[in-house]
Amino acid sequence: MYRIRFHGRGGQGMKTASRILGSAFFREGYEVQDAPRYGAERRGAPIFAYVRAAREAINERGIISRPDLVIVADDTLVPVPAAGVLAGISAHTVLLINTAESAETWQQRLNISAPVITLPASADVEDRAALPYIGATCAGAAARLVGTISRDALADAIRTELAALGPTIIDRNLENALAAWDLMQGHDGLVREGSMTSAADYDKPDWAELPFEAARISAPTIFAAANSVEVRTGLWRTLRPVIDYARCNRCWWVCSTFCPDSAIAVDADGKPAIDYDHCKGCMICVAQCPPHAIEAVPEQQAQQAETAGETP
Repeated sequence: MYRIRFHGRGGQGMKTASRILGSAFFREGYEVQDAPRYGAERRGAPIFAYVRAAREAINERGIISRPDLVIVADDTLVPVPAAGVLAGISAHTVLLINTAESAETWQQRLNISAPVITLPASADVEDRAALPYIGATCAGAAARLVGTISRDALADAIRTELAALGPTIIDRNLENALAAWDLMQGHDGLVREGSMTSAADYDKPDWAELPFEAARISAPTIFAAANSVEVRTGLWRTLRPVIDYARCNRCWWVCSTFCPDSAIAVDADGKPAIDYDHCKGCMICVAQCPPHAIEAVPEQQAQQAETAGETP
């Protein structure tokens, strides 16, 4: 069975990538599962999707913990623990990263025995949460790496899965996917099927006796503050909202009310301030600001400006 995971950010098309690859596998006669995995997160938050494909019925369910192929659409996710990019990889796993760095650089950086392959990242993309057509690109590369999906099956899968988007979008996705398929020519069939998990080989855990305790001990009421403030969700951000106070009307209730993460605080004078440790970069405040005083700035550009002591 092939077990494949796509890792990306919300808005980059990982769900679409899994659908395209799953559909292509199906056209080659495989039984297929494909599904995305994400919560109530928004644009820019880490998500993943997975595909299982086998010549016989698939009895496995849930998250893939032992992948044969891991595709990373955004290399900034690799060091983010919440993304789980490296979870379960072994020497058998092939790691494909969309990046401007070389495969050798990533091999040394990660210190892993798994083979690493790279897709050349687009240098002219400001909004990395968008990365146009990267989902189809990743699906095209994955199709060539498994070595059992033909170019025609890949193209048919893209036309079917993206039919509602119109011919222009389909053609651009086809172009990118087939270019990635061709780029992986030297790695055709590199990904090997993992072994099937047998229920007969399952080892039952030892019985754990849990003593009954009074409710005051086993179900205490917690009065302390929550710890979610310790999770810096701002690490997910690819775009940073920046307030131009010269244009701000101090209509504080708009941006602070619409912010879904309560990351905008307002002082006594009605001046808003953004908590960048917890702003995920959904850009809702940019869309809602009446005088358009909030600008979306690429996070990398904003960080460079901060380093140089400038205002983003």
